[in-house]
Amino acid sequence: MFNAGNVVVSESLMSTYAPLPVAFESGKGAYLFDTEGNKYLDAVAGVAVCSLGHANPEVADAIAEQARTLIHTSNLYKITHQIELGDKLCALSGMDKVFFGNSGAEANEAAIKLARLYGKQQGIERPNIIVASGSFHGRTLATLSATGSRKVQAGFSPLVEGFVRVNYNDIDAINKVAENNADIVAILVEPVQGEGGVVVPDDDYLNQIREICNKNNWLMMLDEIQTGMGRTGKWFAFQHNNIKPDVMTLAKALGNGVPIGACLASGKAAEVFSPGTHGSTFGGNPLATRAALSVLDVITQKNLCANAENMGQYLLQQLKQELSNVEGVVDIRGKGLMLGIELNKDCGDLVKQALDQKLLINVTAGKTIRLLPPLIITKEQADEIVKTVSILVQNFVK
Repeated sequence: MFNAGNVVVSESLMSTYAPLPVAFESGKGAYLFDTEGNKYLDAVAGVAVCSLGHANPEVADAIAEQARTLIHTSNLYKITHQIELGDKLCALSGMDKVFFGNSGAEANEAAIKLARLYGKQQGIERPNIIVASGSFHGRTLATLSATGSRKVQAGFSPLVEGFVRVNYNDIDAINKVAENNADIVAILVEPVQGEGGVVVPDDDYLNQIREICNKNNWLMMLDEIQTGMGRTGKWFAFQHNNIKPDVMTLAKALGNGVPIGACLASGKAAEVFSPGTHGSTFGGNPLATRAALSVLDVITQKNLCANAENMGQYLLQQLKQELSNVEGVVDIRGKGLMLGIELNKDCGDLVKQALDQKLLINVTAGKTIRLLPPLIITKEQADEIVKTVSILVQNFVK
């Protein structure tokens, strides 16, 4: 053990992270409190995880009650809360069936396996999946291979084969692949790229992908791990386009901090898996599914999808008003409470500078400030974010 500022760091932990010099011991709503009692406004929400805020009382009560009752049995037996959660997610999304895992990477892993098995059932010996540059789908070997980041993949070759990469938001590139590759079975994309820099595609991008998949008998697979659960102003981002994917993956905000992932499928894709083709020891256990059920209830009761849409539009408008004419600001974009401010140079240092101002932000793709505040955010908190971020940016680009 050694001290890093006021934070005790353990030498027993592998060096997979470079944590900031702060440790939080409690939270309430949109705020976190460190070990020294300092208060921080959280505009990251655990990277789009704690959408209901910290220490949400309804979720906390559900977790405590379930922990005192039953935490785990096994998927060898029926799990009542798992069935109820599956029914509710399918009703909200229009999908038909769901598989539960423990994370977004596991959900995407399930989707990749489903697509490959679907291809095999179509007589395709070496199924390929189209993925996009700039994407992020996880850090397991398969999801790492699907991810469109050389930096994330560095050092882990040989990667898993079977992925064909195209530029994001480029329909012509997808059509070109369709003309030259008979082994394509699916397309996997994010409705909005998160780790890639909060990249919002053309309004009809997903609609055109849906048409291409219909034409070629491919599965349309959407990674909604970051965009789902109300983040963009609707339960799921695809609902902005009035379409439905064949496969959709969820995680992050589904448990508000309790690890849970889900892979949903509809139509022909919902019938691909059979007993023994996939599984998870802890996936969909009573504790995780009870927590997720509580999350769904709170989002519904407090109309948080609408708040995400309204506050997202307000934040975007205010940020543009403050920063659009600032030299060095390339673009300000977003969808719901998923916002990005792209600068003309790497700005990772702003994370620590914001921390010093008691605001938590994130920088992704090197040059983009990413804001992912909880869905419960108020106008006053949004104003505080805009004020602090605007000052930081203006000082940084001078």
